[in-house]
Amino acid sequence: MLFVIELTYTAPLTDIDAAMKAHMRFLDKYYASGHFLVSGRKVPRDGGIILAAGASRSEIEAIAREDPFTARGLAQTRVIEFRPSQQAADIPSRIARHSS
Repeated sequence: MLFVIELTYTAPLTDIDAAMKAHMRFLDKYYASGHFLVSGRKVPRDGGIILAAGASRSEIEAIAREDPFTARGLAQTRVIEFRPSQQAADIPSRIARHSS
């Protein structure tokens, strides 16, 4: 199953920046486990998005609660489950082509 984890900041960016190292360690942990596929800031910078894979919604919700932004009350988290029906065969090159 695939999931979109949407974070919306509820604290000032100075508080977000102060927790960023802990958030990056959290991301690294779940990239290494294979759960996280893509992540980044929303534009404008009022939160972030993580594309995740997992066995169940409850698994991803538990992972999302570990995010220091959420655990410290700096952001609200929304988990959206979806069933992919199509995908581009060249996803990495498309992301690279459109990134700046």
